[in-house]
Amino acid sequence: MWAIKKLNLDLDKAGENHFVQLNKLEELQNDTYDNAKIYKERTNAFHDKHIMKKSFEPGQKAWLFNSRLKFFLGKLRTKWEGPYKIIYVSPHGEVEIKSLKDEKTFKVNGQRLKPYIEGQAFQRDVEDALLVDPIYLDD
Repeated sequence: MWAIKKLNLDLDKAGENHFVQLNKLEELQNDTYDNAKIYKERTNAFHDKHIMKKSFEPGQKAWLFNSRLKFFLGKLRTKWEGPYKIIYVSPHGEVEIKSLKDEKTFKVNGQRLKPYIEGQAFQRDVEDALLVDPIYLDD
């Protein structure tokens, strides 16, 4: 006790100062949490604003994403098959499609489809190119 008196230290003021510092730290943590929440909301709103909504109707044509191709073939090969004709669209995103080639029908998730635009075509055939040595005129 004599050391406290000698240093002129007041325990009540020190405790009060410590309490104020803890309150400031808690306010800083709350502000940080609020700022992170605001940032996340704004980021989600920006992302959602740029998403294009897909809506399909019966009779429309669509491309089908073939997920099996992405594991086996080269990077320049297209992964979209089609076109397919849409027969039925459920409210939950399930789409029944029919192949125009062999008239088979099956159901797929609507996220695997994209609208077919007339005149748009993917070339599936690979052309062979003959590689020969260049002919020099000097020889």
